Amino acid sequence: MKLQDARRDHYRKLAHEQGYRSRAAYKLKELNRSYRLIGPGFFVLDLGCAPGGWTQMAVKLAGNKGKVMGVDLSFVEEIPGARILQGNIEDESILDEILDYFGRKVNTVICDLSPQVSGNWSIDHAKQISLNYDCTKIMDKVLQPKGNAVFKVFDGEYSMEFRDFIKKKFTRVNLTKPPASRKQSSELYFVCLGYRG
Repeated sequence: MKLQDARRDHYRKLAHEQGYRSRAAYKLKELNRSYRLIGPGFFVLDLGCAPGGWTQMAVKLAGNKGKVMGVDLSFVEEIPGARILQGNIEDESILDEILDYFGRKVNTVICDLSPQVSGNWSIDHAKQISLNYDCTKIMDKVLQPKGNAVFKVFDGEYSMEFRDFIKKKFTRVNLTKPPASRKQSSELYFVCLGYRG
């Protein structure tokens, strides 16, 4: 058994034992350990939240004074401590519901989304980056100045263009890959700190 398989199974087993819906929960936990994206009492918006692992972790990190909402096109089972909105992030009409729920701007926007994967790498990469641009449109309306964000990207020809775009909006953008990510996976994370608003 290869080390990366063992590690992948470790995270899957851990998720199962600790009641998280996916091993992805640990990616957010690790990113948060390094960058403190979410603290107690934070208001957090999770865009593209299915199956809900990141939303569950955000609820845990924000604690009972925090507020968390997950948005996804797919149906997501209820998550204690979070509001789930079934909606399309490409449709800006969901903004009203987001703002109504929080009642103010949020501290952190997290996006771990993937398109329906077709198997054609360049199409999937382009679609995934396009969805991230849709997320930034929502983020621009809901994130408070000095707030944080994190975006998963499928690494490819448009990744750096997206980084340059997002860099104008934040004081610091770091490119990282948490240990819970699979070694051979092309996913990377842009951790964005200090929203200029």
